Amino acid sequence: LLMDYESGSELASYNAGLRIDPASITKLMTAYVLYRELAKGTVKLDDQVLINQSAWEMDGSRMFIEVGKRVELEKLMRGLIIQSGNDAAIAISEHIAGSQSAYVERMNQVAVELGMKDTHYSNVTGWPAENHYTTARDIAILAKAIISEFPDRYKLYSEKEFTYNKIRQYNRNKLLFRDPTVDGMKTGFT
Repeated sequence: LLMDYESGSELASYNAGLRIDPASITKLMTAYVLYRELAKGTVKLDDQVLINQSAWEMDGSRMFIEVGKRVELEKLMRGLIIQSGNDAAIAISEHIAGSQSAYVERMNQVAVELGMKDTHYSNVTGWPAENHYTTARDIAILAKAIISEFPDRYKLYSEKEFTYNKIRQYNRNKLLFRDPTVDGMKTGFT
């Protein structure tokens, strides 16, 4: 789907309404809910987030946080966006909503508010799950909301690397390295 940002007009598309597994593109909504909570003041970037077992043991892409340690919310946000850390996604969700399932409920409520008619989330990471789907059209709606409502956060999506715990990892979006005009947002792979 190619959409004009200003008007929202669809310029070109192919199966833009086909339901697909979003994989780590799910983290766009995980981040968007976080941005809303930051804007409301319910959490702050300097919050110290206690890392639980569920975040630490999550497979897939990770920022390598350690169970029982406290990590600043801003670092978790950067690990979520730049490194696509599944562990960061779970830690953020537990910090804000108390559990991943409660956070997923918020994600689904926000999807409805934004008009994402063909999206349903089952987790915060994009890990394959039953009843976890979206469409290219709904991803475009969410991307536009992120860019327009949180332009300062949007800049994070173009950062090419992130270092945490002395481990330097590169952004999973390889287009950032191939084309200087690319500025985001997220990739997903299962």
